[in-house]
Amino acid sequence: MPERKALTRTLRPGATVGVLGGGQLGRMMALAGSAMGYRFVALDPAPGAPCGQVSPQIVAAYDDIEAARELARRADVITYEFENVDAGVAALLAEESYVPQGSELLYTTQHRLREKAAIVAAGVPVAPYRKVASLADLKAAAAELGLPAVLKTVTGGYDGKGQAVLRREDELEEAFRRLAPEAAEAAETAPAQGGPSAADAGFPEAEDASLVLEKFVPFRCEISVVAARSARGEVKSFPAAENIHVSNILHLSIVPARVPGAIQSRARELAEKLIAGLNAVGLLAVEMFVTEDGELFVNELAPRPHNSGHYTMDACATSQFEQHVRAVCNLPLGDTELLTPVVMVNVLGQHLEGAIGRFSSDDEAANRLGVIPKLHIYGKTESKTGRKMGHINLLCKDTADALAWVEQTNLWRN
Repeated sequence: MPERKALTRTLRPGATVGVLGGGQLGRMMALAGSAMGYRFVALDPAPGAPCGQVSPQIVAAYDDIEAARELARRADVITYEFENVDAGVAALLAEESYVPQGSELLYTTQHRLREKAAIVAAGVPVAPYRKVASLADLKAAAAELGLPAVLKTVTGGYDGKGQAVLRREDELEEAFRRLAPEAAEAAETAPAQGGPSAADAGFPEAEDASLVLEKFVPFRCEISVVAARSARGEVKSFPAAENIHVSNILHLSIVPARVPGAIQSRARELAEKLIAGLNAVGLLAVEMFVTEDGELFVNELAPRPHNSGHYTMDACATSQFEQHVRAVCNLPLGDTELLTPVVMVNVLGQHLEGAIGRFSSDDEAANRLGVIPKLHIYGKTESKTGRKMGHINLLCKDTADALAWVEQTNLWRN
């Protein structure tokens, strides 16, 4: 197949990288790759998208076939910066141009059930889960797995959207109606008995279930590892980050993670096993739960640069964005050594003005605590509460000092 033959291609600096998606991940990828001598062009429907501010941009919908072909004409290699781009377009581009990531992993990670099946097939543990296509399925799954449990849509959803934590049986129906309104409505209008089967009525088969119920894993903390694999098959991973969420949005990534070294090493081993087992090219972010007894369960995957890997921009020998460019261009992967402890803190819309203002004057707290804040702003045109507008990497000798800086600034109390 042409796609497989292309896996051996190496793109040297001077080549043009096409990016499906023009958000902040594409922007930071373009900034890192431009320093290496690569050119970039992005496809994104929003005029003046963050990536489009630092590279040429094709303004078009992600499912616009002609725009995708224009991207292919202008680029020597194509990558994607977030996994909700149209998988059909990615598949077409894989046939007509050089897309070393292919479309299979994109297809897999856009659907939680396919993703979990792929993780299990790679021999990596996930929390017990069940497919849910109907309210009856949900009730049976809850009885089998027990409560609490987490109900999630199989597609879409990020930063806590598209999911519900279920603690009591009387919460099941409301959650099902909210997360799968079409399935709930179809069930209500179907014949009560003696009518066609669920399959005959057009209801989703189990493998096409609209929801998944996951057993709630009592965890000590959440960690993530960003791994990279080049087209030539070289694999490297970055140090594990300990992640803290507020209102289901990533707030802090702490590196080194505050878990035993053996758990950090095991997390990296699992991430490297997954990216190799999936034959992925580029980056794969692997989010995991750490239980009280030190077990690891994979929660989710992202086949791209990841928010929890932003710390690498200032704290590692190679950033995740440079590594991604190296991987898709088939260069030798860069060193992933952690050069300094670091805490990454997200800057949301409600924090933006305060964060920018803080960098406009001397920072007494940073000087006193021995912390070096590094500000990264994404260039989004509209600032909204809860929207990621940037991040700050806090370089330090001890992550406790960086956490103290976050606490003492008072920016993140709202």
